[in-house]
Amino acid sequence: MLPVVNARASQRRALRRQRRSLPAARRRQLEAALLGQLRRLLWRRFRRIGAYLPFDGEADITPLLRQLVARGRHLALPRLEGRRGHMRYVAWHPDVPLSGNRYRIPEPDGMAARVDTFGLDLVLTPLVAFDATGTRLGMGAGYFDRHFARLRNRGRWRRPLLVGVAFGFQEVEHLERAAWDVPLAGVVTESGFRPFD
Repeated sequence: MLPVVNARASQRRALRRQRRSLPAARRRQLEAALLGQLRRLLWRRFRRIGAYLPFDGEADITPLLRQLVARGRHLALPRLEGRRGHMRYVAWHPDVPLSGNRYRIPEPDGMAARVDTFGLDLVLTPLVAFDATGTRLGMGAGYFDRHFARLRNRGRWRRPLLVGVAFGFQEVEHLERAAWDVPLAGVVTESGFRPFD
């Protein structure tokens, strides 16, 4: 039975701990399966893709990002800017230098060109947990939800499509959706792509 998540802070800590403590052999196995599922999704139709670099036990999709660049896809990664903690997407390819931001999360350096997020076809988002309604529990700082706030009230999904990337054990029975939460259009796990209504 899937766990119910009500107290966000305590459950976030527990789920992050579980994600970090994944044994190395099991992590390699899950990541290989997850990358295979992402390839099936991404090879077909998406040309402009927002992604992330792994942090704190998140699934490492970097090998796939390198392959996408080699196949002529345009990739963008998030970068934190300014004192108020705004997130922007900037162009990325493997030669772009990276540095750690205030949370030690790797991101492209300040010379990388900004990308219009709403011109991207798809954005792969990291997460701590998700549920069957597409509610996403992030790390807690709210960068993704603030950045994608204008998607929250759309009647139909248009660009970009927000798709979570997670291991199957990160699914929980229920997440309370806060007013500021931006729901996912789907999630990719080692078992495949799962769209949400």
